[in-house]
Amino acid sequence: MIRPAMQLLAAMAMVPALAHAQWARTYEQFYYPAPDNWVFRTEYPGADRLFNAFDYGHAILYELLYTRPAASPAILEETQYDFLTTRLLVSPPRLPLKEMAIMPHYTRLAPEAKQMFEWAHILHRQVYDVLADERLDDARRDARLQELTRYYLSRRDLAFSTRPKSMALMQEQFYSLAFRERYPKFNGLIWGYHWLQVGLYEPLVAGRSRAERQAGVGAAVARFRQMLTDPPRTLPYQMPMTTVIAPIFAQRYPELAIIFDNLHSMHDVISDILASDKVPKGRKRAEILLAAERYRDDTTEVMSVEGWRRMSDMMGLQNMGGSAVGFLSELPTPTVARGLVMRHDKDGNMIGDAHEGHGAAMPVDSAAKDAHAGHVMPTPVADPHADHVLPAAPPDSAGALAAARAFHAALATSDSLGALALLLDDAIIQEAGRLEEKQGYRSGHLAADIAFAAALPAVRSGWKVRMEGVTAWVTSTSSTTGEYRGRQVDSIGQELMVLRHGDGGWRIASIHWSSRTRPSR
Repeated sequence: MIRPAMQLLAAMAMVPALAHAQWARTYEQFYYPAPDNWVFRTEYPGADRLFNAFDYGHAILYELLYTRPAASPAILEETQYDFLTTRLLVSPPRLPLKEMAIMPHYTRLAPEAKQMFEWAHILHRQVYDVLADERLDDARRDARLQELTRYYLSRRDLAFSTRPKSMALMQEQFYSLAFRERYPKFNGLIWGYHWLQVGLYEPLVAGRSRAERQAGVGAAVARFRQMLTDPPRTLPYQMPMTTVIAPIFAQRYPELAIIFDNLHSMHDVISDILASDKVPKGRKRAEILLAAERYRDDTTEVMSVEGWRRMSDMMGLQNMGGSAVGFLSELPTPTVARGLVMRHDKDGNMIGDAHEGHGAAMPVDSAAKDAHAGHVMPTPVADPHADHVLPAAPPDSAGALAAARAFHAALATSDSLGALALLLDDAIIQEAGRLEEKQGYRSGHLAADIAFAAALPAVRSGWKVRMEGVTAWVTSTSSTTGEYRGRQVDSIGQELMVLRHGDGGWRIASIHWSSRTRPSR
């Protein structure tokens, strides 16, 4: 008996050494038993098979980032990207893949994080099953999803928090943005995956019949394939947020929407840790486990639910790939530079500078840098004979700022023609959670905006201008106080304008407005 015991002890002594002195205590857990399991696979086999290909894409990404950190970006950006988009996504596997077989080294590095993803992906698939089950009415469907959520949250060692996490965890760590800057095409593909994963919920909850749901899922899959036509231009420029891509689903099931946004955010974090040369190989496991702990807890970088919605709106639907239902034939035109980083406070309000990355900030006009550093600037006097369009001049930050201020001056003086003339024909206006094109704005919110601006002029400050070629991003904050139509108003707001320079000078391509009641003093 002594010899076998000694052999066992010797074997046990070797395991920690082989695993970098780490013991993983996580374990696998399967689907919650229910008659609706795998209904989505039966009802929507084409969409279901795509998820199997997505699993391969995530797995090969992590394995190559970890095992070949010094390899040419072309291995992912060309070889693997082409294999995925021209072969695997065209003819996806019929059954889920065993990720351990694709990423053995990464799985051994961080089995806890791998299992967190696996547990959340099981939740993803079971939610599809419930929403696809035509035998369930709304009440039974809601009850089943509550049951699934409780089952998911029972694994506190694996479950993502149901509290929204700020983008600081994803974009403001010392290793952040390493992946998207080195692999922009593959990063866009991952965001395309996430667009479809949350986007498919919307036709399933918005469809009024089986036929509508079938058509909606088919259209969303076709839209995803359209995103692959001219990468990275046609892929999402910002991480798709569930409350924007699938607003009906997110309103009805906010806990699930928050879980999935936290899941997708952590996917980016792991990619950055693996891709960043600022994280030594011997430190990668520790950073991954720290990130995983932060996404599980209910205290680190937590936002309010309303702030999460506001932040998502400010990021821009058209920058995330657009709506998953009722979309036009053409892909939406993004209003920001690809990979632009927006910073928000915990209430979702934009703060500080927007920039493209730690090593690729948009250039700032040197004069504008001093003149616009958070001070209120005098409003320029508009020329009444300028036919409302600012004269053409070389693109500069002062001209972009003047155009932005001229638009507000037009609203405050009830000059609807002047305001409209400053908008490009394809301009998009986003306010109160809605998107309007120029014609819709003309016949819709323009009159209300003029009436409000004329009655209660806002005090604007903190103007900042960032430029890249013929595109400018102008941000500002505002304060509005007074009485309007019998009610007291005391609000603060944020604005992001995107302007393009052309033959007519600077004109507005997009406006994002967000406001909230001022906190009690």
